Amino acid sequence: MKRILFVCHGNICRSPMAEFVMKHLVAQAGKTQDYEIASAATSTEEIGNGVYPPARRKLAEHGISCEGKTARQITRHDYERYDHIIGMDTYNMRNMERTFGGDPEGKLHMLMDFTSRPGDVADPWYTGNFDATWRDCMEGCQGLLKTLERQ
Repeated sequence: MKRILFVCHGNICRSPMAEFVMKHLVAQAGKTQDYEIASAATSTEEIGNGVYPPARRKLAEHGISCEGKTARQITRHDYERYDHIIGMDTYNMRNMERTFGGDPEGKLHMLMDFTSRPGDVADPWYTGNFDATWRDCMEGCQGLLKTLERQ
């Protein structure tokens, strides 16, 4: 079983989009039983809130449901539980390293590092551009899945 945790600031836009895109890709590949996929926040700001409506609508446009997802914050225990902890931007990476006390096992990666254009996943909270975030999440998750299936 490969355990993946996607992480962003609030866990209401980017990381849940990545979580549910990855679940969709894994299901399409017939590999659901091989993966545990979740998402979380580095902050406490949105804890308990559902996926932000425009993010939920963007997923729904592609036939993907995120029903029942509520924001939660990462904990130190997440480092032990998950094999791959995937941040959406450099700010998330710094906060994860602080929470986890570093990354001694090399589990922390940025989603876009699994693409031909490394960097931050577009943050729709500030831009309102959920299309760009969708593209980044889809491309990053496709690259991540290919990498994991080769391992």
